[in-house]
Amino acid sequence: MRTQRIGIIMHGVTGRMGMNQHLIRSVLAIRDQGGIALKDGSYLMPDPIIVGRNADKIEALAKKHGVERWTTDLDAALANEDDAIFFDAASTQLRPTLLRKAIDAGKHVYSEKPVSEGLDEAVAIAKYAKEKGVKNGIVHDKLDLPGLVKLKRLRDSGFFGKILSVKGEFGYWVFEGDWMPAQRPSWNYRAADGGGMVSDMLCHWRYVLDNVVAPVKSVSCKTATHIDRRWDENGEVYEATADDAAYATFELEGDIVAHINSSWCTRVRRDDLVTFQIDGTHGSAVAGLHKCYSQHRVNTPKPVWNPDQPQTLDFYADWEEVPDNAVLDNGFKVQWEQFLRHIVEDAPWHYTLTEGAKGVQLAEAGYQSARERRWVDLPDLEI
Repeated sequence: MRTQRIGIIMHGVTGRMGMNQHLIRSVLAIRDQGGIALKDGSYLMPDPIIVGRNADKIEALAKKHGVERWTTDLDAALANEDDAIFFDAASTQLRPTLLRKAIDAGKHVYSEKPVSEGLDEAVAIAKYAKEKGVKNGIVHDKLDLPGLVKLKRLRDSGFFGKILSVKGEFGYWVFEGDWMPAQRPSWNYRAADGGGMVSDMLCHWRYVLDNVVAPVKSVSCKTATHIDRRWDENGEVYEATADDAAYATFELEGDIVAHINSSWCTRVRRDDLVTFQIDGTHGSAVAGLHKCYSQHRVNTPKPVWNPDQPQTLDFYADWEEVPDNAVLDNGFKVQWEQFLRHIVEDAPWHYTLTEGAKGVQLAEAGYQSARERRWVDLPDLEI
């Protein structure tokens, strides 16, 4: 079996998301399956080098997972011409500088989101990558979740008829950290460190709505810091200055109205940690991370409002589960395979840093809307 190597510089993969989803379940999973089958009959084999500041932590991670190469010297890693790709999953604040440095070193770049904390910076780095002629990508992990794959399949088939509206519910209770340790890092709740629900999640909702439903045209957003005091990883109390909830309404192309509640201060009583419901003239569907349920108009019950007696209809029973009909792999891994094919075979790739800038644009517009208590339009970006 012929194989060809592709070197990947992976920065910031000691964190939960970078380590679990990108290193272990994507790049190493591709390696362990024998690589990616290419059109010419060969296999593409990723060869990662992991980079971080803490030598002991990086070395331990490398040894645990059979990664032969690791370093604390990012400049030396970027100088190695045998490694073609730079990936970043570290701090959003440092990301534009790191991506620019990697682009200057001639690397193709792939990064977690948001691509930056501000729109001007996001547009600038997207333009820079385009000018330098390097291939580039932004993680868009929600799109390859099985639930959303099925939801998009329904849209593409015409199942919904005319789409009318979208309802999204996202989030769960993140413990404050006093009597129960918090399950998210403390920086997420400090504005000065780049925390905030809007900056964290509206970039996701941009590509989900754009690609699964219709392009976003404007936003009206209300933010909140419901819990203003939390406890950090060392048990020290700190002031929570970032928004921990966002209640956003979007106008989409085609006069579609979407509303998504995002909160770290809600207790879950729904099918999954995130659910999206699309309602159309011919049918409706609800998707979580993995499952999707649909209800066609011919299967829609006819409830009658009667507050004087308990409800007799089981509203869940009238929905049918949408089958997988295909092997649906880990969404992060699917995107890594797509991006690697884009690098070596020039396979189609839509999710460039320009798409990342669109996510930052929506987050910035969401904050502007909350400050000014008004709708904010999203003009086309010139990149």
